[in-house]
Amino acid sequence: MIKRELSQQLEKVKTGFPVVAIIGPRQSGKTTLLKKAFAGYKYFNLEDPDILTSIQKDPGGFIKGSDGKIIIDEIQRAPLLLSYIQAVSDERKRMGDYIISGSENLLLSEKINQSLAGRAAYLHLFPLSYGELANSKQQKRDIYSQMYYGFYPAVYDREIEPVVYYNQYLSTYAERDLKQIKNIANLSHFRKFMALLAGRTGQLLNMSSLANDVGAAVSTIEGWLSVLEACYLIIRLQPYYRNFNKRQIKSSKVYFTDTALVCRLLGLTSAQELKSHYLIGHLFENFCVMEFCKHISNNLKSAKLYFFRDSNANEVDLIIDDGLRQIPVEIKLGATFNDEFLKGLDYWKKLSSSHNGYVIYTGDSEFKTAGAARVINWKNMNDIFQTMK
Repeated sequence: MIKRELSQQLEKVKTGFPVVAIIGPRQSGKTTLLKKAFAGYKYFNLEDPDILTSIQKDPGGFIKGSDGKIIIDEIQRAPLLLSYIQAVSDERKRMGDYIISGSENLLLSEKINQSLAGRAAYLHLFPLSYGELANSKQQKRDIYSQMYYGFYPAVYDREIEPVVYYNQYLSTYAERDLKQIKNIANLSHFRKFMALLAGRTGQLLNMSSLANDVGAAVSTIEGWLSVLEACYLIIRLQPYYRNFNKRQIKSSKVYFTDTALVCRLLGLTSAQELKSHYLIGHLFENFCVMEFCKHISNNLKSAKLYFFRDSNANEVDLIIDDGLRQIPVEIKLGATFNDEFLKGLDYWKKLSSSHNGYVIYTGDSEFKTAGAARVINWKNMNDIFQTMK
């Protein structure tokens, strides 16, 4: 089994909170991680209809009758349990008694905010990071194969072909999970929306354009995006908010949780097809941005991620804001360094007088430029991670 970085954080928080909640997309490894980290706990999976029915008949009796030390998987199936967990944990005042997980942030986060505020440690588990794969010697031979295979544990545990696995994964979400959260009346339109959204990964999100292409109202598109965010299939990266000038872009960018999902939605069937695809640069950006997201979540870092762009197309792919510093990062698919890679960093430095920044690229050489920006290979993003708070 691949060791997960988040396991170190679990050890820290389980002694300081009555409830530990792990949230993330389906099949990201939540159940495996929890069973290993809390081996002596009794496990209840609410995906099992018999268990769910039994608990729904008497949720109060289930919680009050247990002596704690339980794991409740997919708790969004019975959200009423959270109110009883609150009451019992307040009474017993024991740390690490209740371990809960869920794959629908839309439901669970609201309940945690209302019922378990101050009582729950709230952790996110994304699919595997590149570092986790590399530490277990299961990484792919090159960046194109890595992006094509993606990072979901099952692809590595079961040695299943990406096309087969991600076809089933997307079908399950489109036809069951997402529909349960929001009544998606026209699945064919929704699938078209998913494919068109994949074609816009790493780009400014134009809601009206997307709505026109799908043949749906803007309000419908916004609702569908919210559902995908709630199930952790996408993230929206917001523009950096400091008011440098009035020409800053206010639209967000969309990235998928996993590049393999994008490959499948685009109909790609091999790493070679991906390598020559016109969106390959955007997918590489998607990969890098998600690695930063995973590092922040896996290590409970406080840093926030943004991008910068103004109406004159001056842009920085990623701004890491840890409160005191804003670190600019450019992400470029190219094995040979080009001075054009520094254009955004140079503009940002003049604008903000902040950190010199980094360029992440696919070349092997690593060095500092004349402007003092550091150029690093994508496999060494950990060097940037170490500077983040």
